[in-house]
Parts: sequence; C-alpha cells; structure tokens
Amino acid sequence: MNRKNEPNAGSVVGGVDTHKDLYVAAVVDHKDRVLGTRSFPSTRQGYRQMLAWMRSLGELQRVGVESTGSYGAGLLRFMQQAGVTVLEVTAPDKQDRRKRGMNDDLDAQNAAHAAFAGKRTVTPRSRDGMIEALRVLVACRKTAITARRVALQMIHNTIVAAPDGLRDQLRVMTRMQLVRTLAASRPDLTAYRDVEAAYRISLKSLGRRYLELHDEIADLDAMIAAIVKELAPNLIARNSISYVGGAQLLLTAGGNPERMRSEASFAALCGVSPVPASSGKTLRHRLNRGGDRAANSALHIIAIGRLRTDQRTKDFVARRIAEGHSKLDAIRALKRYLAREVFTLIRQRQLEINASRIAA
Repeated sequence: MNRKNEPNAGSVVGGVDTHKDLYVAAVVDHKDRVLGTRSFPSTRQGYRQMLAWMRSLGELQRVGVESTGSYGAGLLRFMQQAGVTVLEVTAPDKQDRRKRGMNDDLDAQNAAHAAFAGKRTVTPRSRDGMIEALRVLVACRKTAITARRVALQMIHNTIVAAPDGLRDQLRVMTRMQLVRTLAASRPDLTAYRDVEAAYRISLKSLGRRYLELHDEIADLDAMIAAIVKELAPNLIARNSISYVGGAQLLLTAGGNPERMRSEASFAALCGVSPVPASSGKTLRHRLNRGGDRAANSALHIIAIGRLRTDQRTKDFVARRIAEGHSKLDAIRALKRYLAREVFTLIRQRQLEINASRIAA
C-alpha cells in the first residue's frame, strides 16, 4: 500500500457487507485491528447511523463496500455525498475464507481489512448523473428485447402446431405483417373451449404483446439516443458507432472514467488487451477472455462495420494478414486500437463537461 494513503494514528477504515435489508459494518484502526462490528438497516436513516458510528471511533479515512452496483448502490451515493472515499471490495480470498469460515461479521471485517491494505479493491463507478440514468434505460431495453424475441418465437411455434386452415393462412406472411394481422384479429373470446378459437386467442395475445414491446423498445431507443448525443456527440460522430454501441461503451467507462489510469485500463476492462502466454522459448499472447463482454461485443460490431466501410481499416487488416496473422487476430488487434480511440474520446468529453461545471 502507498504510504501516503496509510492510516495515521487516530484514523480508522471501515468495511461493509451489504444485503437487501441489512448492512453489517466493521471498523479497523490504524494498525488494522478490528474495533467493532455492528448491523444497520439499509435505509437512509441506517446510512446516517452507520456513518456516525464509524466517525465516533476515529477519523474515517475510507470505506470498503461490497456490491456497490446492486445492494450497496444507495450506500455508495450517500457516502460520496458525505465526502467519504469509497472503495469497492471484490470477491474475498477463497483460501482465507476456507480458513476462517464465513458469516456477515467476518465478511464486513474482511472488507475493512481489504480497504485498509488496498487489496482486492477498485474505485467504483459513480451511481448518479446521466450515466446511471443511461444504465437503467439500457438494462430495461435489454430485457424488453429478450421478451420480444420470446414472443416472436412463441408465435412461430404456435403457428406450426395450429390447425391446417389457420396455419396455411398465416405462414406466408412477413414478420411485421403477421404480427399486425394477429394483433388486429377479433377471435371469439367465448369459444375458448374450441381448439381453433383457442389458437386464435393465443396468437392475438402474442401479437399484441410483440407490438407493445416493439413500441416500448422504440421509446427507450429514443431516450438512450438523446442521452448519448448529449454525453458524447464526438463518440457517435465516428464511423460505425451507433447509439446503442456508444451507450454500452459509456456505461463501461462509467460516469467517472478518470478512475482508470490509462487507455490500457479501459482496454483490459473491455477484454481486448493482449494477455502474455509465453513459456520457455515461445513468446506469444493470447486472447483476453475477461472484462465486460457487452463492451467487447460493442467494439466487435464497430470493427466489423469499419471493415466494410472504412478503407484505412481494410488496409490495416490486409496488412496484418500479409504478415501471417489470421483474420480473427487482425480483428482482435483492431479492437485494441478501437478501445484506445473510444477511451480518448470519452475522456476528452469528460474533461469538457468538468470544465463547463467549474465555469458555471
């Protein structure tokens, strides 16, 4: 741990094990000795009581919190507004857990020990502002797309097993023609005991469900596009970067991209950084299979789009192939360059936003 961040005499470090309705907090002193462990409700009043208790034991230097993206999101916002440095504590050490066992008190103490030592900790993404609004909308859109796909699959599966007359009538239609026809149909709802009537009622319900989800996704797309356009117009102005892809890359960077020290950190976060895999006289790198796979997918879509439309990208891939690399290896290298480009654009826009806030 960096000595300038090492707790001084009289200072304390906190740790919190988060749950849906209850938080367990622990505090260690400047020598990493446990001073106490207490439980608090996961409410604003509980947040205030927890912070007051931690500060009563000494000068609170920082707090390690588990699950800042879910159960600990509210606590993260409260602590940041109170001016407390918060570190996200990652999964506990398995070997240590096997030795000491597991309960909420031990988990909270382990979080405090990790925050004290600066191990298994990262700077959490901020959970306020437009990036958080974008995250919620994107998550909602994702589930709506999944539900729409399931509705369409159910429509086709139902038609396959439908009575011949109904099946022959519907199977020749295009997707949207089929969906709109089903949604506008008027089956006899009182004849649901009849097989064909039951099929017609079911298909009408599925058709209406599909159209409702289709309209919901369109509304969400408009909101997402408006936020992305405001947050990063320089990003979506680039070739092959869509609003959905740009939104995902903004979410991966977070509302505080300054927490990443370099573009290499962003590349690793997106899973496009090369990982050394050398042994003996063999020098090689392998594909990074970690990181945010949604961001990796967004970069892959951008790479494929540019490979079709951008001459410089075509020349780059052709040159890599001529050097003996496979096309997949060339695309992986291209994604690494794209991560650098995206990160530079996001950081540039973040600096502009911060400068405008200071000026205001």
